[in-house]
Amino acid sequence: MSNQEIYLGRWQWRTREPTDYENVLGDALEAAFTDGIIALPDLVRRLNEVSVKAPDGRDWTEESFQVEMKRLGA
Repeated sequence: MSNQEIYLGRWQWRTREPTDYENVLGDALEAAFTDGIIALPDLVRRLNEVSVKAPDGRDWTEESFQVEMKRLGA
């Protein structure tokens, strides 16, 4: 077992660096969580308020957010 395996769960390993898009989205989600925003409608509203667009360049919807989180988690 490597040192990485001791401290990180398998879901935390990555095979590449995050893209700029992933970093921006992650930062926006982290800021929302820090502000206590955890409900899906509120997260989607926050992303749209801070102009973090969905991958297709449109505003987020609850459905598009869920689809993207599933894609990124695959």
